[in-house]
Amino acid sequence: MQFTKNLLEKLPSFRRGYVLRAKKAVKETIMSIFIFIILIGIAFVILSPLLAIVSNSLMSRGDIYNPLVYLIPRNPASVHYEFALHYMNYWQALRFTLGYTFGITALQIAVCSLVGYGFARFRFPGRNILFGMVILTIVVPTQTIIIPLYSQFRFFDLFGALGLFMEPINLLGRVWSTVILTTTGQGLRAGLFIFIFRQFFRGLPKELEEAAVIDGAGPVYTYGRVMLPNAVPAIITVMLFSIVWQYNDVYFAGVFMSGVRNLLPVNLSGLATAYHWGEQEMDFNLVNAVVNAGVVLTIIPIIVIYMFLQKFFMEGIERSGIVG
Repeated sequence: MQFTKNLLEKLPSFRRGYVLRAKKAVKETIMSIFIFIILIGIAFVILSPLLAIVSNSLMSRGDIYNPLVYLIPRNPASVHYEFALHYMNYWQALRFTLGYTFGITALQIAVCSLVGYGFARFRFPGRNILFGMVILTIVVPTQTIIIPLYSQFRFFDLFGALGLFMEPINLLGRVWSTVILTTTGQGLRAGLFIFIFRQFFRGLPKELEEAAVIDGAGPVYTYGRVMLPNAVPAIITVMLFSIVWQYNDVYFAGVFMSGVRNLLPVNLSGLATAYHWGEQEMDFNLVNAVVNAGVVLTIIPIIVIYMFLQKFFMEGIERSGIVG
């Protein structure tokens, strides 16, 4: 090290600069190669299960039992996708699932943005306690309260008001249970969405509201016409999160909407049984290939949605204060 330093001191200034730039370029190249190798390894770990699913869904019977075939099928077959389309009732279930998902997402954005705006801009007694309870809904697992929720919708009585006139209503097996949870701010990941909107509205300048008040606008008008249009990044973030989680939800759908047979995740969970009994297929490997084909068909729509919203999603993450 000392020899190199002495050598550089003896060289002319322009040569020393050239050597230093060359050393810096070599270091940056080595670091870039190292980072590239690390990223390739991480990407392989993350994508290898998905590649295995896609590969298995395209393998014919001969490829499945050929020990020389790995990942790339020799005779790709689309028959597994045909079975998956049929037994999942794919196109009808896809239309219903997308309609249900986007409807719940729109309702969740409206409710959570309003609650988040209230926590961010209004001061009232017990605000911190209520917001702490919202954070608690993020921390506490849903499984701990699922039995009370199940009983509530199995014997829905609207706090005893319906019992005066009629028997309690059974809302299980319908979408109304999820609609009621979302409307009351208790839907899937609603606590996180309220937190995102609160953080975003706190970052907006108060001058916007002051200017609206000077013009005679009330709180509702200010929220709907001034603050909400400026919250597009947060809306895009919540919309993408909600779409993904509502689309992939099996737990809530299995508990509250077990009678709804047109939800793709529910149909996917029963695909193996439906194909097994429908085709009298006893080969586990072929059943698994059909299930993998169903998985690929299920994730394609959500990947397409994410590709269109990725830019807005990253902007919303940065401006909403989400880290980690």
